[in-house]
Amino acid sequence: MNEIATPSPAALDVPRAPALRRYGVPVLVFAAFALAPIAAAQGAEGYILSLLTRVMIFAIAAMSLDLILGYGALVSFGHAAFLGIGAYAVGILASHGIESALVQLLAALGASALFALVTGAISMRTKGVYFIMITLAFGQMLYFLATSLSAYGGDDGLTLPSRSLLFGANLLKGDHAFYYAVLGCLLGCYLLCRSVVASRFGRVLRGAKENAVRMQAIGFAPYRFQLGAYVLAGTLCGLAGFLLANQTEFVSPAYMTWQRSGELIVVVVLGGLASLHGAIIGAAAFLLLEEVLSGYTEHWKMIFGPLLVLVVLYARGGILGMMGGRHG
Repeated sequence: MNEIATPSPAALDVPRAPALRRYGVPVLVFAAFALAPIAAAQGAEGYILSLLTRVMIFAIAAMSLDLILGYGALVSFGHAAFLGIGAYAVGILASHGIESALVQLLAALGASALFALVTGAISMRTKGVYFIMITLAFGQMLYFLATSLSAYGGDDGLTLPSRSLLFGANLLKGDHAFYYAVLGCLLGCYLLCRSVVASRFGRVLRGAKENAVRMQAIGFAPYRFQLGAYVLAGTLCGLAGFLLANQTEFVSPAYMTWQRSGELIVVVVLGGLASLHGAIIGAAAFLLLEEVLSGYTEHWKMIFGPLLVLVVLYARGGILGMMGGRHG
């Protein structure tokens, strides 16, 4: 009487398409990054490696923003401040003779997390346009602070003597070594963010995005979860700043302008909101388009703007939505 129902082959095939979209795209993306240096060896290797390294660094920053923007509906116009904090942690320590990558990295992550905790605790008490404006204010405050630091270059920025030292040696000096170090950081950030999004923490964050009052009514405190996500996002963006300073061997207040924050928002929207690998695709699309269009005209943003409008109007899920997959 109690027969065990055996699912038909057709029933077993149902989840395959979503699974392919969920796992296939990220695997292809990371495989492409891993194999890119081999293809780059055929010509213009230094240029291609430099461009792709920059893509991966900005992908980390965009992915961190997607945690609060895509999954938490928190529009931060000061997110680039964390990029600047991470970069200046490297620059300031290097100017005082502290070139250890581990020390600089811990300083970059710690300073970014602390700034996110303090500013987030204040910002999270506001909503909507007020949240946007207060994050913009904090970002601009840090920008003007950086321009006033004449000991560290002020508005002109600060040139680093070399890339950070690993175990006392300049192991990151070579473009290939640094490229794969950045790729490892990108993969680590992706796996961390993915585990956070899939966890109970991530479910509460998405629930607060839909209806914070309801989440509070069933016993959750949205403020704590949103603040936690904000601190994590700021910390990961600080990592991107650490990597950016090492790639360019230069730090500047320009890293933390509101325009840079706007570019990060554009990257997330372009790739697809609430999709972690969409942020990677968005960063690649944005920087590659910038590289191509700027070769034709210095006013390339006048061409890029209408393209972004078309994506927003006709592809609500961004580039990843056009590809048929929104799973992050």
